[in-house]
Amino acid sequence: MRVLIIGGRRFWLRLALALTFLSLGIILYSPLYASWQHLLVAGSRKIHPIYCVDTKEKKVAFSFDACWGAERTPAILAVLRTYEIKTTFFLVNLWLKKYPLEARRIVEEGHEIGLHSATHPHFTRLSDTEVIWELEENARLIRQLTGFEPKLFRPPFGDYNDRVISLVQQQGYIPVQWSVDSLDWKDLSAEAIKKRVIERIRPGDIVLFHNNGKYTAEALAPLIDYLKSQDYAIVPVSALIYHDDYYIDLNGVQRRAP
Repeated sequence: MRVLIIGGRRFWLRLALALTFLSLGIILYSPLYASWQHLLVAGSRKIHPIYCVDTKEKKVAFSFDACWGAERTPAILAVLRTYEIKTTFFLVNLWLKKYPLEARRIVEEGHEIGLHSATHPHFTRLSDTEVIWELEENARLIRQLTGFEPKLFRPPFGDYNDRVISLVQQQGYIPVQWSVDSLDWKDLSAEAIKKRVIERIRPGDIVLFHNNGKYTAEALAPLIDYLKSQDYAIVPVSALIYHDDYYIDLNGVQRRAP
């Protein structure tokens, strides 16, 4: 009896690879992908804050970290007031204690405030007790000075790990990062800041600025003009993110639960 042998070892290796890539392609481009990724994230050991939001709506969030100085903050607020745009300011106690009037003005003009710690440490180097103290002391001072009840938290230096994010969530706060860094803290020119953001911006992005960037205020007006010309809405972070029925994927993208 003859046995028909098709190809050799190389043939079967190539066939196996072809079938593997075909299966992967079906998964990635099928409606089941979201569910598959959701399960993968659930089983992942890495916990992410929200870097950006998966949305088809043309809206983005502007955010400002305040750790040093305030002399340029009035100019930033003036631009936002002119365009009737509300944003999110992440404030540190070191800054709040030095500039309480500016903090109150931020809230009075309709912007939201997020936690950014009490002393601006690297959170991964803190004990659990120290992490909780940083959060609660920051929230206490924000409430005391401005009357605002913060719900968001951005870790100083973007420094976090699973333990930190878990503790933040256990305290009832939503950890948030950013997906577009303006690099205004490097004293880029206004044109360079604008160009950098425009080249990277996509629906659902969270843009990072600083309240005392040297050219931030100057960059805001032309950047806002451009985004408005492209039919983008600029909103606070809380108005961009989902607050229920969501998950955060392996890249920190917040998505609707399937």
